[in-house]
Amino acid sequence: MRLARTTHGAAAVLSTLAALLTPTTAHATAPHQHAPGDTITLPVRDALTALTVQDESRTGYTRDKFKHWTDADRDSCNTRAEVLLAEAVTAPEVGPGCVLTGGLWYSAYDDQYFDAARKLDVDHLVPLAEAWDSGASTWTAKERELYANDLDDSRALIAVSAASNRSKADQDPSTWLPPYAGYWCQYVTDWIADKTRYRLTIDPAEQTALTQRLAVCPDQPITVTLAR
Repeated sequence: MRLARTTHGAAAVLSTLAALLTPTTAHATAPHQHAPGDTITLPVRDALTALTVQDESRTGYTRDKFKHWTDADRDSCNTRAEVLLAEAVTAPEVGPGCVLTGGLWYSAYDDQYFDAARKLDVDHLVPLAEAWDSGASTWTAKERELYANDLDDSRALIAVSAASNRSKADQDPSTWLPPYAGYWCQYVTDWIADKTRYRLTIDPAEQTALTQRLAVCPDQPITVTLAR
């Protein structure tokens, strides 16, 4: 179809293109325009751009300010055990007191399988100290407890090898990425999703590292239910 060359025709074409490029649902809008409990979907690079950039402070942080692992449903399995049960490749046997026997798990951080729960740590994808630095220092004790035991978003907690988790400690992607490079894109995408969910900030070095990494990753959409 040949486009009209008149001014009126050009204006009509531009108007049509603008309509196609304008988001038609609330899902495409930035996180700050939504309330806790809203679910949003947007490309991960847009989500990164929407995060607030500011310097971090660890003043006053102690790990015990994030109560974990709790047993919210009182079924004798705490949050750590619930993650291990949810992520098991082969389900373990569950004994009295939620003691896990047998089973098989895949650690995405280092591309390895493990055949015993004791060989795994349950990692807070965005570490507790990093969350504190990025905004959680202003939260209530209950809000920090909910963060530390978040079973509602599968990206928040992940079962990985003890060795990889302890090498990560409280570092962000500017100083640490998983040993398995094949997981890097997923890791930074999930990191941004988790920070979006809790409206946590990023520092300048973290922003640079995430931007550089995402440049070679798919700009995949992330769907996040805002916790705050």
